[in-house]
Amino acid sequence: MNGTAMPEQTRILIVDDDEDFLFQHRIQLENAGFKVEAAGSRTQAEQAISSFTPDLAILDLMMEHHDDGFVLSHHLKRRFPNLPVILVTAVTSETGLVFDPASPEERSWIGA
Repeated sequence: MNGTAMPEQTRILIVDDDEDFLFQHRIQLENAGFKVEAAGSRTQAEQAISSFTPDLAILDLMMEHHDDGFVLSHHLKRRFPNLPVILVTAVTSETGLVFDPASPEERSWIGA
């Protein structure tokens, strides 16, 4: 080694109850050079952040409970105020409802 420190990998937390989604995206992100912590539930994610500080979080909106993604997002933003959070969802295909936080009030409520 030449004494030059290796750059730290960007750490991504990805949370989804769909195992295929987790597997596919974890592999893609790791192959792109990111350090990935994958969790299949809000509870697993909350346990993971006790030893893993993410630089980015990618969260499923609806998991075991319909509000798990929102709850986890609020928890993460309280603990890591500058953490970017991406919410992914199939809520429209699952429920027929259109999820579009268009108004400033809606974006404020979810911290977007």
